[in-house]
Parts: sequence; C-alpha cells; structure tokens
Amino acid sequence: MAAPPRQIAQNKKARFDYHIEDEFEAGIELEGWEVKALRAGRVNIKESHVIIHHGEAWLIGARITPLPEVSTHITPDPTRTRRLLLHKHQLRTLVGKTQQKGYTIVPLDMHWSRGRAKVQIALAKGKKKVDKRHDIKEKDWQRQKQRLIKEKNQG
Repeated sequence: MAAPPRQIAQNKKARFDYHIEDEFEAGIELEGWEVKALRAGRVNIKESHVIIHHGEAWLIGARITPLPEVSTHITPDPTRTRRLLLHKHQLRTLVGKTQQKGYTIVPLDMHWSRGRAKVQIALAKGKKKVDKRHDIKEKDWQRQKQRLIKEKNQG
C-alpha cells in the first residue's frame, strides 16, 4: 500500500494577505468521517481562521466535505469548529501576540505527520494594499527574469 501524500491542503492566500511572523504546528481533533475525507483530499482551508477561546485554540471555517458513503447514524457538519492541539507555552505566545493590534492567527496548510493530521498555523499581521501590489510586481519581475534567462540560453 502506497503512503498517502504529506500535504493535504494549502492556504496560498494567507501568504499573500499577511506578513507571517511565526509558525506553529498544531494537531487537530477530528472525527472518523473527517479523517477519511482528509485522506480523499476533500478539505478547503482558504476561508478559515484560528481563535483562542478559554485557553484553547479553535479552527473556524475549515470545510471538510464528507464522503458520500458516510454512515447513516452520523450527521456530518462540514464547517464545524475543530479544536487545535498546542502546547501551553505555544498558546501563551499566541494569546500574548494576538492581543496586540493587527495580529491574527491563520492556517497555512494541513498535512500528515507520522500518520496524524496536522495544521501549520501562523501568527500573522495583515498586509496593506501597497504591500500586496509590491508582491505582485516582484513576482512578475521574477517570472520575466526567468523568461529572459531562458531565451538567452536558447539563442
């Protein structure tokens, strides 16, 4: 049996919308049908975010679409709030930083680590429109530069 791919889902928009300050790997509390859906790749974390409530981290807005063959005695909720499992010192760091103005916690990706689903979360600060424009220009310039190098090498 082949090993499942390490990466489950990625939130590319997070790196575009936010300056990433610090990253953490958190476990995620899942139900059985959710694990099966993750193995099938039926997850979307683009519109999700993390909050700290009563000393626990919660993933809100992540959509895990159930497989059609889910048991009849379970009523799956694709967008339910899921608890993230972090160490106390990581939680304290996140609580301290998110109380400062402009900081938030966003999920970057979801992946497998030793057979367990993990969420890579980041302490982030929102980008201004000017910063986003600069990133787009930089990306375009890198693409143009690669094109020019390729043309020079071929001709």
